[in-house]
Amino acid sequence: MTHLTIEPSILYVGTPVELISTENGDGTFNLAPMSSAWALGDVVVLGFGAEGQTAYNLQRRPDLVINFPSPELWESVERIAGVTGRDPVPEHKRARFRHEPAKFEAAGLTPVESELVRPPRVAECPLQFEAHAVHADLDAEGNFLIVQAKVLRVHADHRVVVPGTSYVDPGAWSPLIYNFRHYFALGSQLGESFRTETPTADLAPAGGRGKC
Repeated sequence: MTHLTIEPSILYVGTPVELISTENGDGTFNLAPMSSAWALGDVVVLGFGAEGQTAYNLQRRPDLVINFPSPELWESVERIAGVTGRDPVPEHKRARFRHEPAKFEAAGLTPVESELVRPPRVAECPLQFEAHAVHADLDAEGNFLIVQAKVLRVHADHRVVVPGTSYVDPGAWSPLIYNFRHYFALGSQLGESFRTETPTADLAPAGGRGKC
């Protein structure tokens, strides 16, 4: 294996896409795609552009929904990738972004009422996390808002849940992956962690399993 020293403009090595719904100041709702997120227990850490509408909303109204689209929704995600709820559009975005207040309609997605928070869920997304931002702070360079959101309730399409349990079936659920600004779905399963709670019966034993 030969490694090159490179200087990529972005570091999106491949993470799931999320659609974040938040409440605007006039009682309407914003919907924004992002892919900088990771979970620690029941807290999801999210990163947003500091001048975006989502960051603006969460610093004033901390309720949100983290919606996880499946791969076939990538075009809906992309429809709102180049728009922003901020008006006026932040200066650094003006060359490539335009203002769009009706994000759900622009994406062709359906808002559905949440149970514990005001922002709606995205009906078409198989996984939806109602959450509350408990901590928010700027990153070291002041360009991004890092938000810790405590998940209050999880909604899952019955087709991706192991029957009779609260486990998501990894064989039935596939996230939409953002990989160096390209959209991908998962490939076939290679193995499973020794910590899995949903073992696959026909996989080889521990020697062939992943370590993460």
